[in-house]
Amino acid sequence: MTSLSDAIAARVERGEFPGVVVLVARADEVAVHAVGVTRFGGDVPMRRDTPFRIASMTKPVLAAVTMMLAEDDVLDLEEPVAKLLPELAGQRVLRRPDGPLDDTVEAARPVTVADLLTFTFGFGTIISAGQVDPSWPIVRAWRDLDLVMAEPDPPTPHHPDEWIRRFGTLPLIHQPGERWLYNSGSLVLGVLLARASGRPLPELLHDRVFAPLGMTGTGFWLPADRAEELPACYRTDQSTGRIVDGGSAPESWIEPPIFPSGAGGLVSTADDFLAFARLLLNGGVTGGTRLLSAQSVAAMTTNHLTPEQIESGGFLLGGQGWGYGMAVAVRADEVAGPGRYGWSGGYGTDWFNDPAEGLTVILLSQVTDLLWNGALPEFSKLAYAAHQGRPGEARG
Repeated sequence: MTSLSDAIAARVERGEFPGVVVLVARADEVAVHAVGVTRFGGDVPMRRDTPFRIASMTKPVLAAVTMMLAEDDVLDLEEPVAKLLPELAGQRVLRRPDGPLDDTVEAARPVTVADLLTFTFGFGTIISAGQVDPSWPIVRAWRDLDLVMAEPDPPTPHHPDEWIRRFGTLPLIHQPGERWLYNSGSLVLGVLLARASGRPLPELLHDRVFAPLGMTGTGFWLPADRAEELPACYRTDQSTGRIVDGGSAPESWIEPPIFPSGAGGLVSTADDFLAFARLLLNGGVTGGTRLLSAQSVAAMTTNHLTPEQIESGGFLLGGQGWGYGMAVAVRADEVAGPGRYGWSGGYGTDWFNDPAEGLTVILLSQVTDLLWNGALPEFSKLAYAAHQGRPGEARG
């Protein structure tokens, strides 16, 4: 049987990736495969400590901090978000998702913090079986306002207070609780957490998660020397089928962002994210210190969607459920049985925990195609095989 390291090397040799870092961990046993280089045609090798733009893998971290603040009684998951974000008070709902912005009805109920966590608050970038139609008035409106609801680049030019003010001028797309809609919940939630705590989001995440877990290579920006080590970003041009440059330049990561995105703004490393993954796998405890209650971890990693809401997630959810800030497998699939949880990043990263197996798998590239070209399920299945002790895997 092909080993994980051989499968990674084969895809690198075929030119699908310049390089990849994969980490597989169970208990104290960790295997890391760093293969290839950081850019096509380059000579800087991928290393275990190479920093990566983890994009939407930011979302689970944001959810964890939300639960910490809830445990501290700084906020309540069932309280209306307008309590902390008065700019959103009185938002109405489009009568039809593709309709004019002034054709609205009243919201059936207030949007809650829990709605933001479960992506069911009524706004997002996937509003049908496929992608958002750019001709729809609501899409044109959020683009005209420079809210950047989906793409990580270029970032919004607005500070959080101005961003949320502008967002509050828009109607919701669906009624709260009706559908799962991607991404926007974490954008709003990041602003809300800063308001609730009275602290900028980068400072809040550092003090509550990164510092306690020793995640020294994780943040919304990097020192200049570390930013230079970020791998180049690539994507496939659908019109030509060729891999082209796509994504943020390293120099854009050396200054604090104007809008720290709770939806996708972090950079991190394999071992840093392993520390976070282990926090959840260990029920909220790290090194004998409890950072999260077991109940909060269970809430984060349990599906909260109805079958109809899962279906509304289309190809992005792919039949998975959603907890708080991450997907939850509700049925067996080509990789494993139900129960594992985690999420991907649009630059070409992925992470999941499987509590039944005590397994963590972290896949890091900067080629978006990781999510679509078959590498993700292949590497994930081989990670399970390696964990089960089949031959051909180096352990470390």
